[in-house]
Amino acid sequence: MISYAAPNTARLRALLVDDNDHFLRAAGDHLERDGIDVVGVATTPAEALRRTRDAGPDVALVDVMLGTEFGFDLVDALTQAVPKPPRVIMMSTHATTDLAEMVAASPAIGFLPKARLSALTIRALVTQAA
Repeated sequence: MISYAAPNTARLRALLVDDNDHFLRAAGDHLERDGIDVVGVATTPAEALRRTRDAGPDVALVDVMLGTEFGFDLVDALTQAVPKPPRVIMMSTHATTDLAEMVAASPAIGFLPKARLSALTIRALVTQAA
């Protein structure tokens, strides 16, 4: 069972989903140092579903564009992959205003520009969604 801890009381377990290996390594290292346990990374939607079932993350950070696939198509599948699904946060290098309607229409709890990815911003979105 996944529990969503209050900020700063426990480390969140995160799955990173992005088609850029360099970004996955850099973001994973940054988040680990910042207090998030990165329990898996994935470069494709199929891999993300496997990692979600295997690792049971609290939160999944999903890039809007996954190669030729659209990250928003993955959101529904991730939220249905396990009995207690991870909270999904979309991320991109694109401007927030360009994606606001799509985020609002999806099961994602929010959006983070990749440049603002941090434990603090992730915890804030998870806490707001609780």
